[in-house]
This record gives sequence, C-alpha cells and structure tokens, in this order.
Amino acid sequence: MECTRPPDPIAATATTGVYNGWMIHEILPVGPLQCNCSIIGDETSREAMVIDPGDDVNDVLGIVRKHNLQVKQIVITHAHIDHVGGAMKLRAATGAPVLLNQNDYALLKMLDVQAAWIGVPPPGKVEIDRTVTTGETVSAGSHTAQILHTPGHTEGSICLFFEPEKKLIAGDTLFAGSIGRTDLPGGSMDKIMRSLHNTLLALPDQTVVIPGHGPITTIGEERENNPFLRLERHQSTTESRKHREN
Repeated sequence: MECTRPPDPIAATATTGVYNGWMIHEILPVGPLQCNCSIIGDETSREAMVIDPGDDVNDVLGIVRKHNLQVKQIVITHAHIDHVGGAMKLRAATGAPVLLNQNDYALLKMLDVQAAWIGVPPPGKVEIDRTVTTGETVSAGSHTAQILHTPGHTEGSICLFFEPEKKLIAGDTLFAGSIGRTDLPGGSMDKIMRSLHNTLLALPDQTVVIPGHGPITTIGEERENNPFLRLERHQSTTESRKHREN
C-alpha cells in the first residue's frame, strides 16, 4: 500500500492513453488509494491483460470495451487490497485467470483486516488461478512481459518488464522519488533494497516505469534522483572507502 516518504504523499495522476504504436496501454487510477491499474492490449489480436484491478471494475471494463479487447489474464503485482480488491469481479466478467506470486497467498487471508485499515468494505475471498515468478512470462497478444520477483514491499511482490517496449509495471516496489513502504506484514527494507539494486536498477535507464501509485518515471531518473537509492549508493561508497583505508 503506497510508498515510503518522501514525497508527501504521492497523489496518483490520471494518466491514460495509448502508447508504443501497436500496444494499447491505458492507466486508470482506481479506488480510494488511486492504484494505477494498467489495461494492456494488442491492436491486432485484441488480446489483453489487466494488471492490478484494485477497484472501479466497471470503469476498467469500459476501457476494455472501448478497445474491443478480450482479457486473457489478470495479473496482481502484490496482495494488498488496493491492488487485488476488484480481481474476482473482473474474473467473473471476463473469465480470465488471476495470477499472483504464491509468497503473497498469506496476505489474501488478511483482506478483511486490510479493508479495515483503509475504511473500505472487504472484497470477499480472492481465488488465485496460477502463481507467477521470475523466469516466467505473461502475454497480451504479441506483447510479452517478463515476471520479476521483487520482494520487499511484500514477500510476493512482482514487477512486469516489457523488454521490446522498455516498459516496467513496478507495483509498489518503486515510485517516482520513493520506494514501497516496508512496515506492513511481509515487508522488509533489506529485501526491497536488494530487489531495487539487483533487479530493477539492472534495467536500461530509458525504461519507462509505471508505479503502483503516482506519476510515471524512468529507471534513469530514479537512479540519479531517488533519495532512497542515492542514500544507499552513498552508504555503499562510504563503506567501500572505509574498507580500503583499513
């Protein structure tokens, strides 16, 4: 659920649109926490995936109908209610399977508790059809994303990297100017920093990042200006210098 500060707090911007020619990609901030739900489709086959349908499923379906898409997969970046709350309603409407990393299954059993945290009705039981992790892919027609397991915000957090388009759906692992909070069940600052440095910062600087909340950014921008990543880099440099001096 959202980010470690700063900034204060990230307010999602209603960034919707069609990008990269043959890829349909609309970003719809949904629910009270304005989770960035992505609808990705292939203009030729009309196959689509929906990522993080946390709420406002009727609006998501409106975008699906606007582009005459067939949803083939529903992918959840992590099992916080603002990202998974609408998954069963969308599955019922489309017949598409719901995909989530198995390390977040325990969080699904806490959805009623999570609902109380943010003051919304519990969504009921969420059923997962398939687990996904690093080394696997998901596709919308010709558009294929690599699954990157990035624990830290939660144990089962994943990101989706569309390599040809240089596009990353980052869930709540990385934000513009911030990173995912780690003070909720399953969170770990050590793990999220490893995920960021070993996995996400290994991607090209020009990679466009769509965070789970807030505005779009790039890997290069966050490498240079994200205070959490710069602080970690500074600490590593200082430790290396001390080691050489000793």
